Amino acid sequence: MFEKLDMAPADPILGLSAAFKSDSNPQKINLGVGVYQDDEGKTPILPSVAEAEKRIVSSATSKSYLAIDGTPEYNRAVQTLLLNEDHEIIRSERAVTVQSPGGTGALRIAGDFLARHFPSARLWMSQPTWANHPKIFQSAGIDVQTYPYFDPSNNGLDFASMIEALRAVPAGDIVLLHGCCHNPTGVDPTSDQWEEIADVAGEAGWLPLVDFAYQGFGDGLEEDAAGLRALCRPGQELLIASSFSKNFGLYRERIGALTLVAKNSEAAARGLSHLKIAVRTSYSNPPAHGSAIVAEILSDAALRSQWEDEVAQMRARINGMRRLFVDTLAEKGAQGDFSFIARQRGMFSYSGLSDEQVKRLREEYAIYIVGGGRINVAGMTGANMDVLCTAIASVL
Repeated sequence: MFEKLDMAPADPILGLSAAFKSDSNPQKINLGVGVYQDDEGKTPILPSVAEAEKRIVSSATSKSYLAIDGTPEYNRAVQTLLLNEDHEIIRSERAVTVQSPGGTGALRIAGDFLARHFPSARLWMSQPTWANHPKIFQSAGIDVQTYPYFDPSNNGLDFASMIEALRAVPAGDIVLLHGCCHNPTGVDPTSDQWEEIADVAGEAGWLPLVDFAYQGFGDGLEEDAAGLRALCRPGQELLIASSFSKNFGLYRERIGALTLVAKNSEAAARGLSHLKIAVRTSYSNPPAHGSAIVAEILSDAALRSQWEDEVAQMRARINGMRRLFVDTLAEKGAQGDFSFIARQRGMFSYSGLSDEQVKRLREEYAIYIVGGGRINVAGMTGANMDVLCTAIASVL
């Protein structure tokens, strides 16, 4: 049977990392996969995470299964980080959370849940979006559509076209929104624009699904939640897929969550019962280690303060690399104005490089960038910046 299979194409991002690893060029640079790196090019274990792990390992008494939806401690920690402890949604108990294997797992559980219970609903996502978004929801059996988002003429948000398209989305459809640090563009709505998006969601009657993978990597933990919280109005329903891969550095622990916000606590309880079925028929119940780390840090005042400082350091490094990248490109005489990159937020930048230029950078300079020109700014370092910008200037 298996001999009849054709070779499947490599994942456009993870496949690029495999090619990078096999490249023997000593000056190779990987700006593809979305993993934070420090200025030595390493993905560190955060000290707060290391301390939490010590506590967890020393106090562990069992390896038994977790509940289908994970632990109450973790799920409470997720909700309070997203919304704050005194938010109306939490006080009214109209939010429920299930632990998931990463943010991707949360999105797939959302897809399975929506496809089963709202089979005629279409899901609308930004153009462009993360390359895996359409594949996740199409695999769940959902009809995927797009709305305008990025304006290449000014490397910014085409908000007028975006909001016009969102006004036309039918009631009962789903709209996927990036909570902050839009992947791949690095371009986010302003606070006022988020309020207008929330107005339209309430008026049109479509369901927001917020992919919230980079909290803390834009302007701050609280600042980055402004868009999500604008959507969280009294009575408004939504789904939130969140991840701790980036802001806790827990990439391989695969730790995320899907939070369902209903109109009231009774509807939330019904929603949770069906989310549990989606989990049970997918991976049965979640792993324990990553959620225990997150819960330990967020429930301990000293550890949480330490972690917040570590997130701030990562954010400062990313934003510093943006400014250094723009300045170094200018020094190298690169054609064009790249100042927009310093205004973008998060790990990614829509650089404006063409597919042909991306190909040349890989073949001639061993610089690995995803097709379409998305650059992982966190892969830049002080040591590789000169080589990188020299190469980019040469292909422009």
